[in-house]
Amino acid sequence: MFSVSYLHSCDPPIIHGNLTCDTIFIQHNGLIKIGSVWHRLFVNVFPDASVHSKGRQHRDEQRNLHFFAPEYGAGEDDYSIDIFSFGICALEMAVLEIQANGDSAVSKEAIVNAGQSLEDPLMREFTQSCLRHDANLRPTAHDLLFHRVLFEVHSLKLLAAHCLINNQYLLPENCVEEKTKSFDPNAVMAEIRHDDRPGVQLKYSHVSPLELDKFLEDVKNGIYPLMNFASSRPHPVPRALSLSQEHVETVKTPTPEPQETETRKVIQMHCNLESNEEGTKTHLSLFLKMDDKLHRQLSCDIFPTDTPKDLASELVHYAFINEEDSEKVAAFLEDSISRHRVRALGAGSNQ
Repeated sequence: MFSVSYLHSCDPPIIHGNLTCDTIFIQHNGLIKIGSVWHRLFVNVFPDASVHSKGRQHRDEQRNLHFFAPEYGAGEDDYSIDIFSFGICALEMAVLEIQANGDSAVSKEAIVNAGQSLEDPLMREFTQSCLRHDANLRPTAHDLLFHRVLFEVHSLKLLAAHCLINNQYLLPENCVEEKTKSFDPNAVMAEIRHDDRPGVQLKYSHVSPLELDKFLEDVKNGIYPLMNFASSRPHPVPRALSLSQEHVETVKTPTPEPQETETRKVIQMHCNLESNEEGTKTHLSLFLKMDDKLHRQLSCDIFPTDTPKDLASELVHYAFINEEDSEKVAAFLEDSISRHRVRALGAGSNQ
């Protein structure tokens, strides 16, 4: 739901248009991602680029027909069609399977029966709000994030882990391991006292350093994101409709603003430069080693008019490097480009 809310909050809003249980993917590390955005757009632009045979495509459309809102394809679609599709996905996950009574397509009656079979009243109300026939009565993705079915108050442990990961460059390496070794396992870390019953004590021995390291690694990999608070949405979300097919190719998409900034610091740099025979452009391959020991490899074509300062500013803008590293990276690029040009002039004179 967080991904759908992000798509709808873009300016202009991005409508997925093909949200089914088949287009929701669970990665090996537990991350959930959505794919196959708006298949109708690509079918219209590339009518011959079909990876399925017509027979299989027809069967797939029949099997997934119940995921699409009643108004789907009748006119210009707004983001309420994604809300309907998400409601069907949530319903299928809750009941495991919507019985189709042997038919190739799931009927409306089967969807209603599946919704009524839910024992949890909150889950039943959640799915019913998404599946309302009137698109204007369906909630927005942002509203659903605050529904009691999805809303979560993050634990202090998760908030502290995010704070630690975001400021990791300020801490010495292996600081968590070294810190846990210095603690007395019998010391009380936290205590809850009650007047009418015995209190609860949490000792350092109750926390496994290995489990703590694993939890921090999972937070760093994005398995436990922070949601449901901070700014309500990056952009206001009108009930705006997506662009019609006639305007898709004529409207130029504006460059999106970066949603995050790089907090890690660059500790080592290396680059490779190769110019074409005409000398009109140079291909730059930049290798960066970050303070968390991860590597980042970037490549692009640069022109004689590009300055090292502009290149470094672009790296900051797209959250590839920390803003504090901008001058250091610019100086490194300037030195590397200057030495490359000297070598290129020397090679040209020898010829």
